[in-house]
Amino acid sequence: MRIAAYLAHPSPGSFNHALFDAVVDELRQRDCEVLAHDLYAEAFDPLLTAQETDTVSVAAIAEDAKDAGTARHRAEVAEADALVFVHPNWWGMPPAVLAGWVQRVLAPGVAYKLGAADGEPVGLLSADRALVLNTSDTPAQREEREFNDPLDNIWRACILPYTGVTDVRRAVFRTVADSTDTQRAEWLRQARAMASALVD
Repeated sequence: MRIAAYLAHPSPGSFNHALFDAVVDELRQRDCEVLAHDLYAEAFDPLLTAQETDTVSVAAIAEDAKDAGTARHRAEVAEADALVFVHPNWWGMPPAVLAGWVQRVLAPGVAYKLGAADGEPVGLLSADRALVLNTSDTPAQREEREFNDPLDNIWRACILPYTGVTDVRRAVFRTVADSTDTQRAEWLRQARAMASALVD
């Protein structure tokens, strides 16, 4: 399997990095081709340009992004069999670099097309499954009671179905700020198990 994996956290020593490294390692041990991207380390430009929103040239933009990096991301995500996203919950959203990646890479003509008779988008990605791993410092009960888990809605309802990904698997590891080494080791074990299951 070819799996495109994306990390969005600025600190190299973060638990997000540990999760990402564990997942990538597990997938490679299972003979997957992993296209691993640390969006902060790569200095991915998240700013969508006016040209990229021009519906007149959207077909051309899908094939010829303004920079080689975005074009490469679009080509890779279009051909992946599965996707992995690792990021923290910041204000109920992914970090800005990942939000910008979604807007620039999962573009019309690359990840979906509009114009179906029922008004629904048609997903264009080859991937049919995705794994989303989040970290949080908000207790689960408060997250559900006060915020209704916005990240789950973002990935499971607002983004991935547009692209044709129907099997969305997600885990939230919390609360990271006061977690012990033992707890983190168990979370890394769980992340590896979920990565392994992604290719079964």
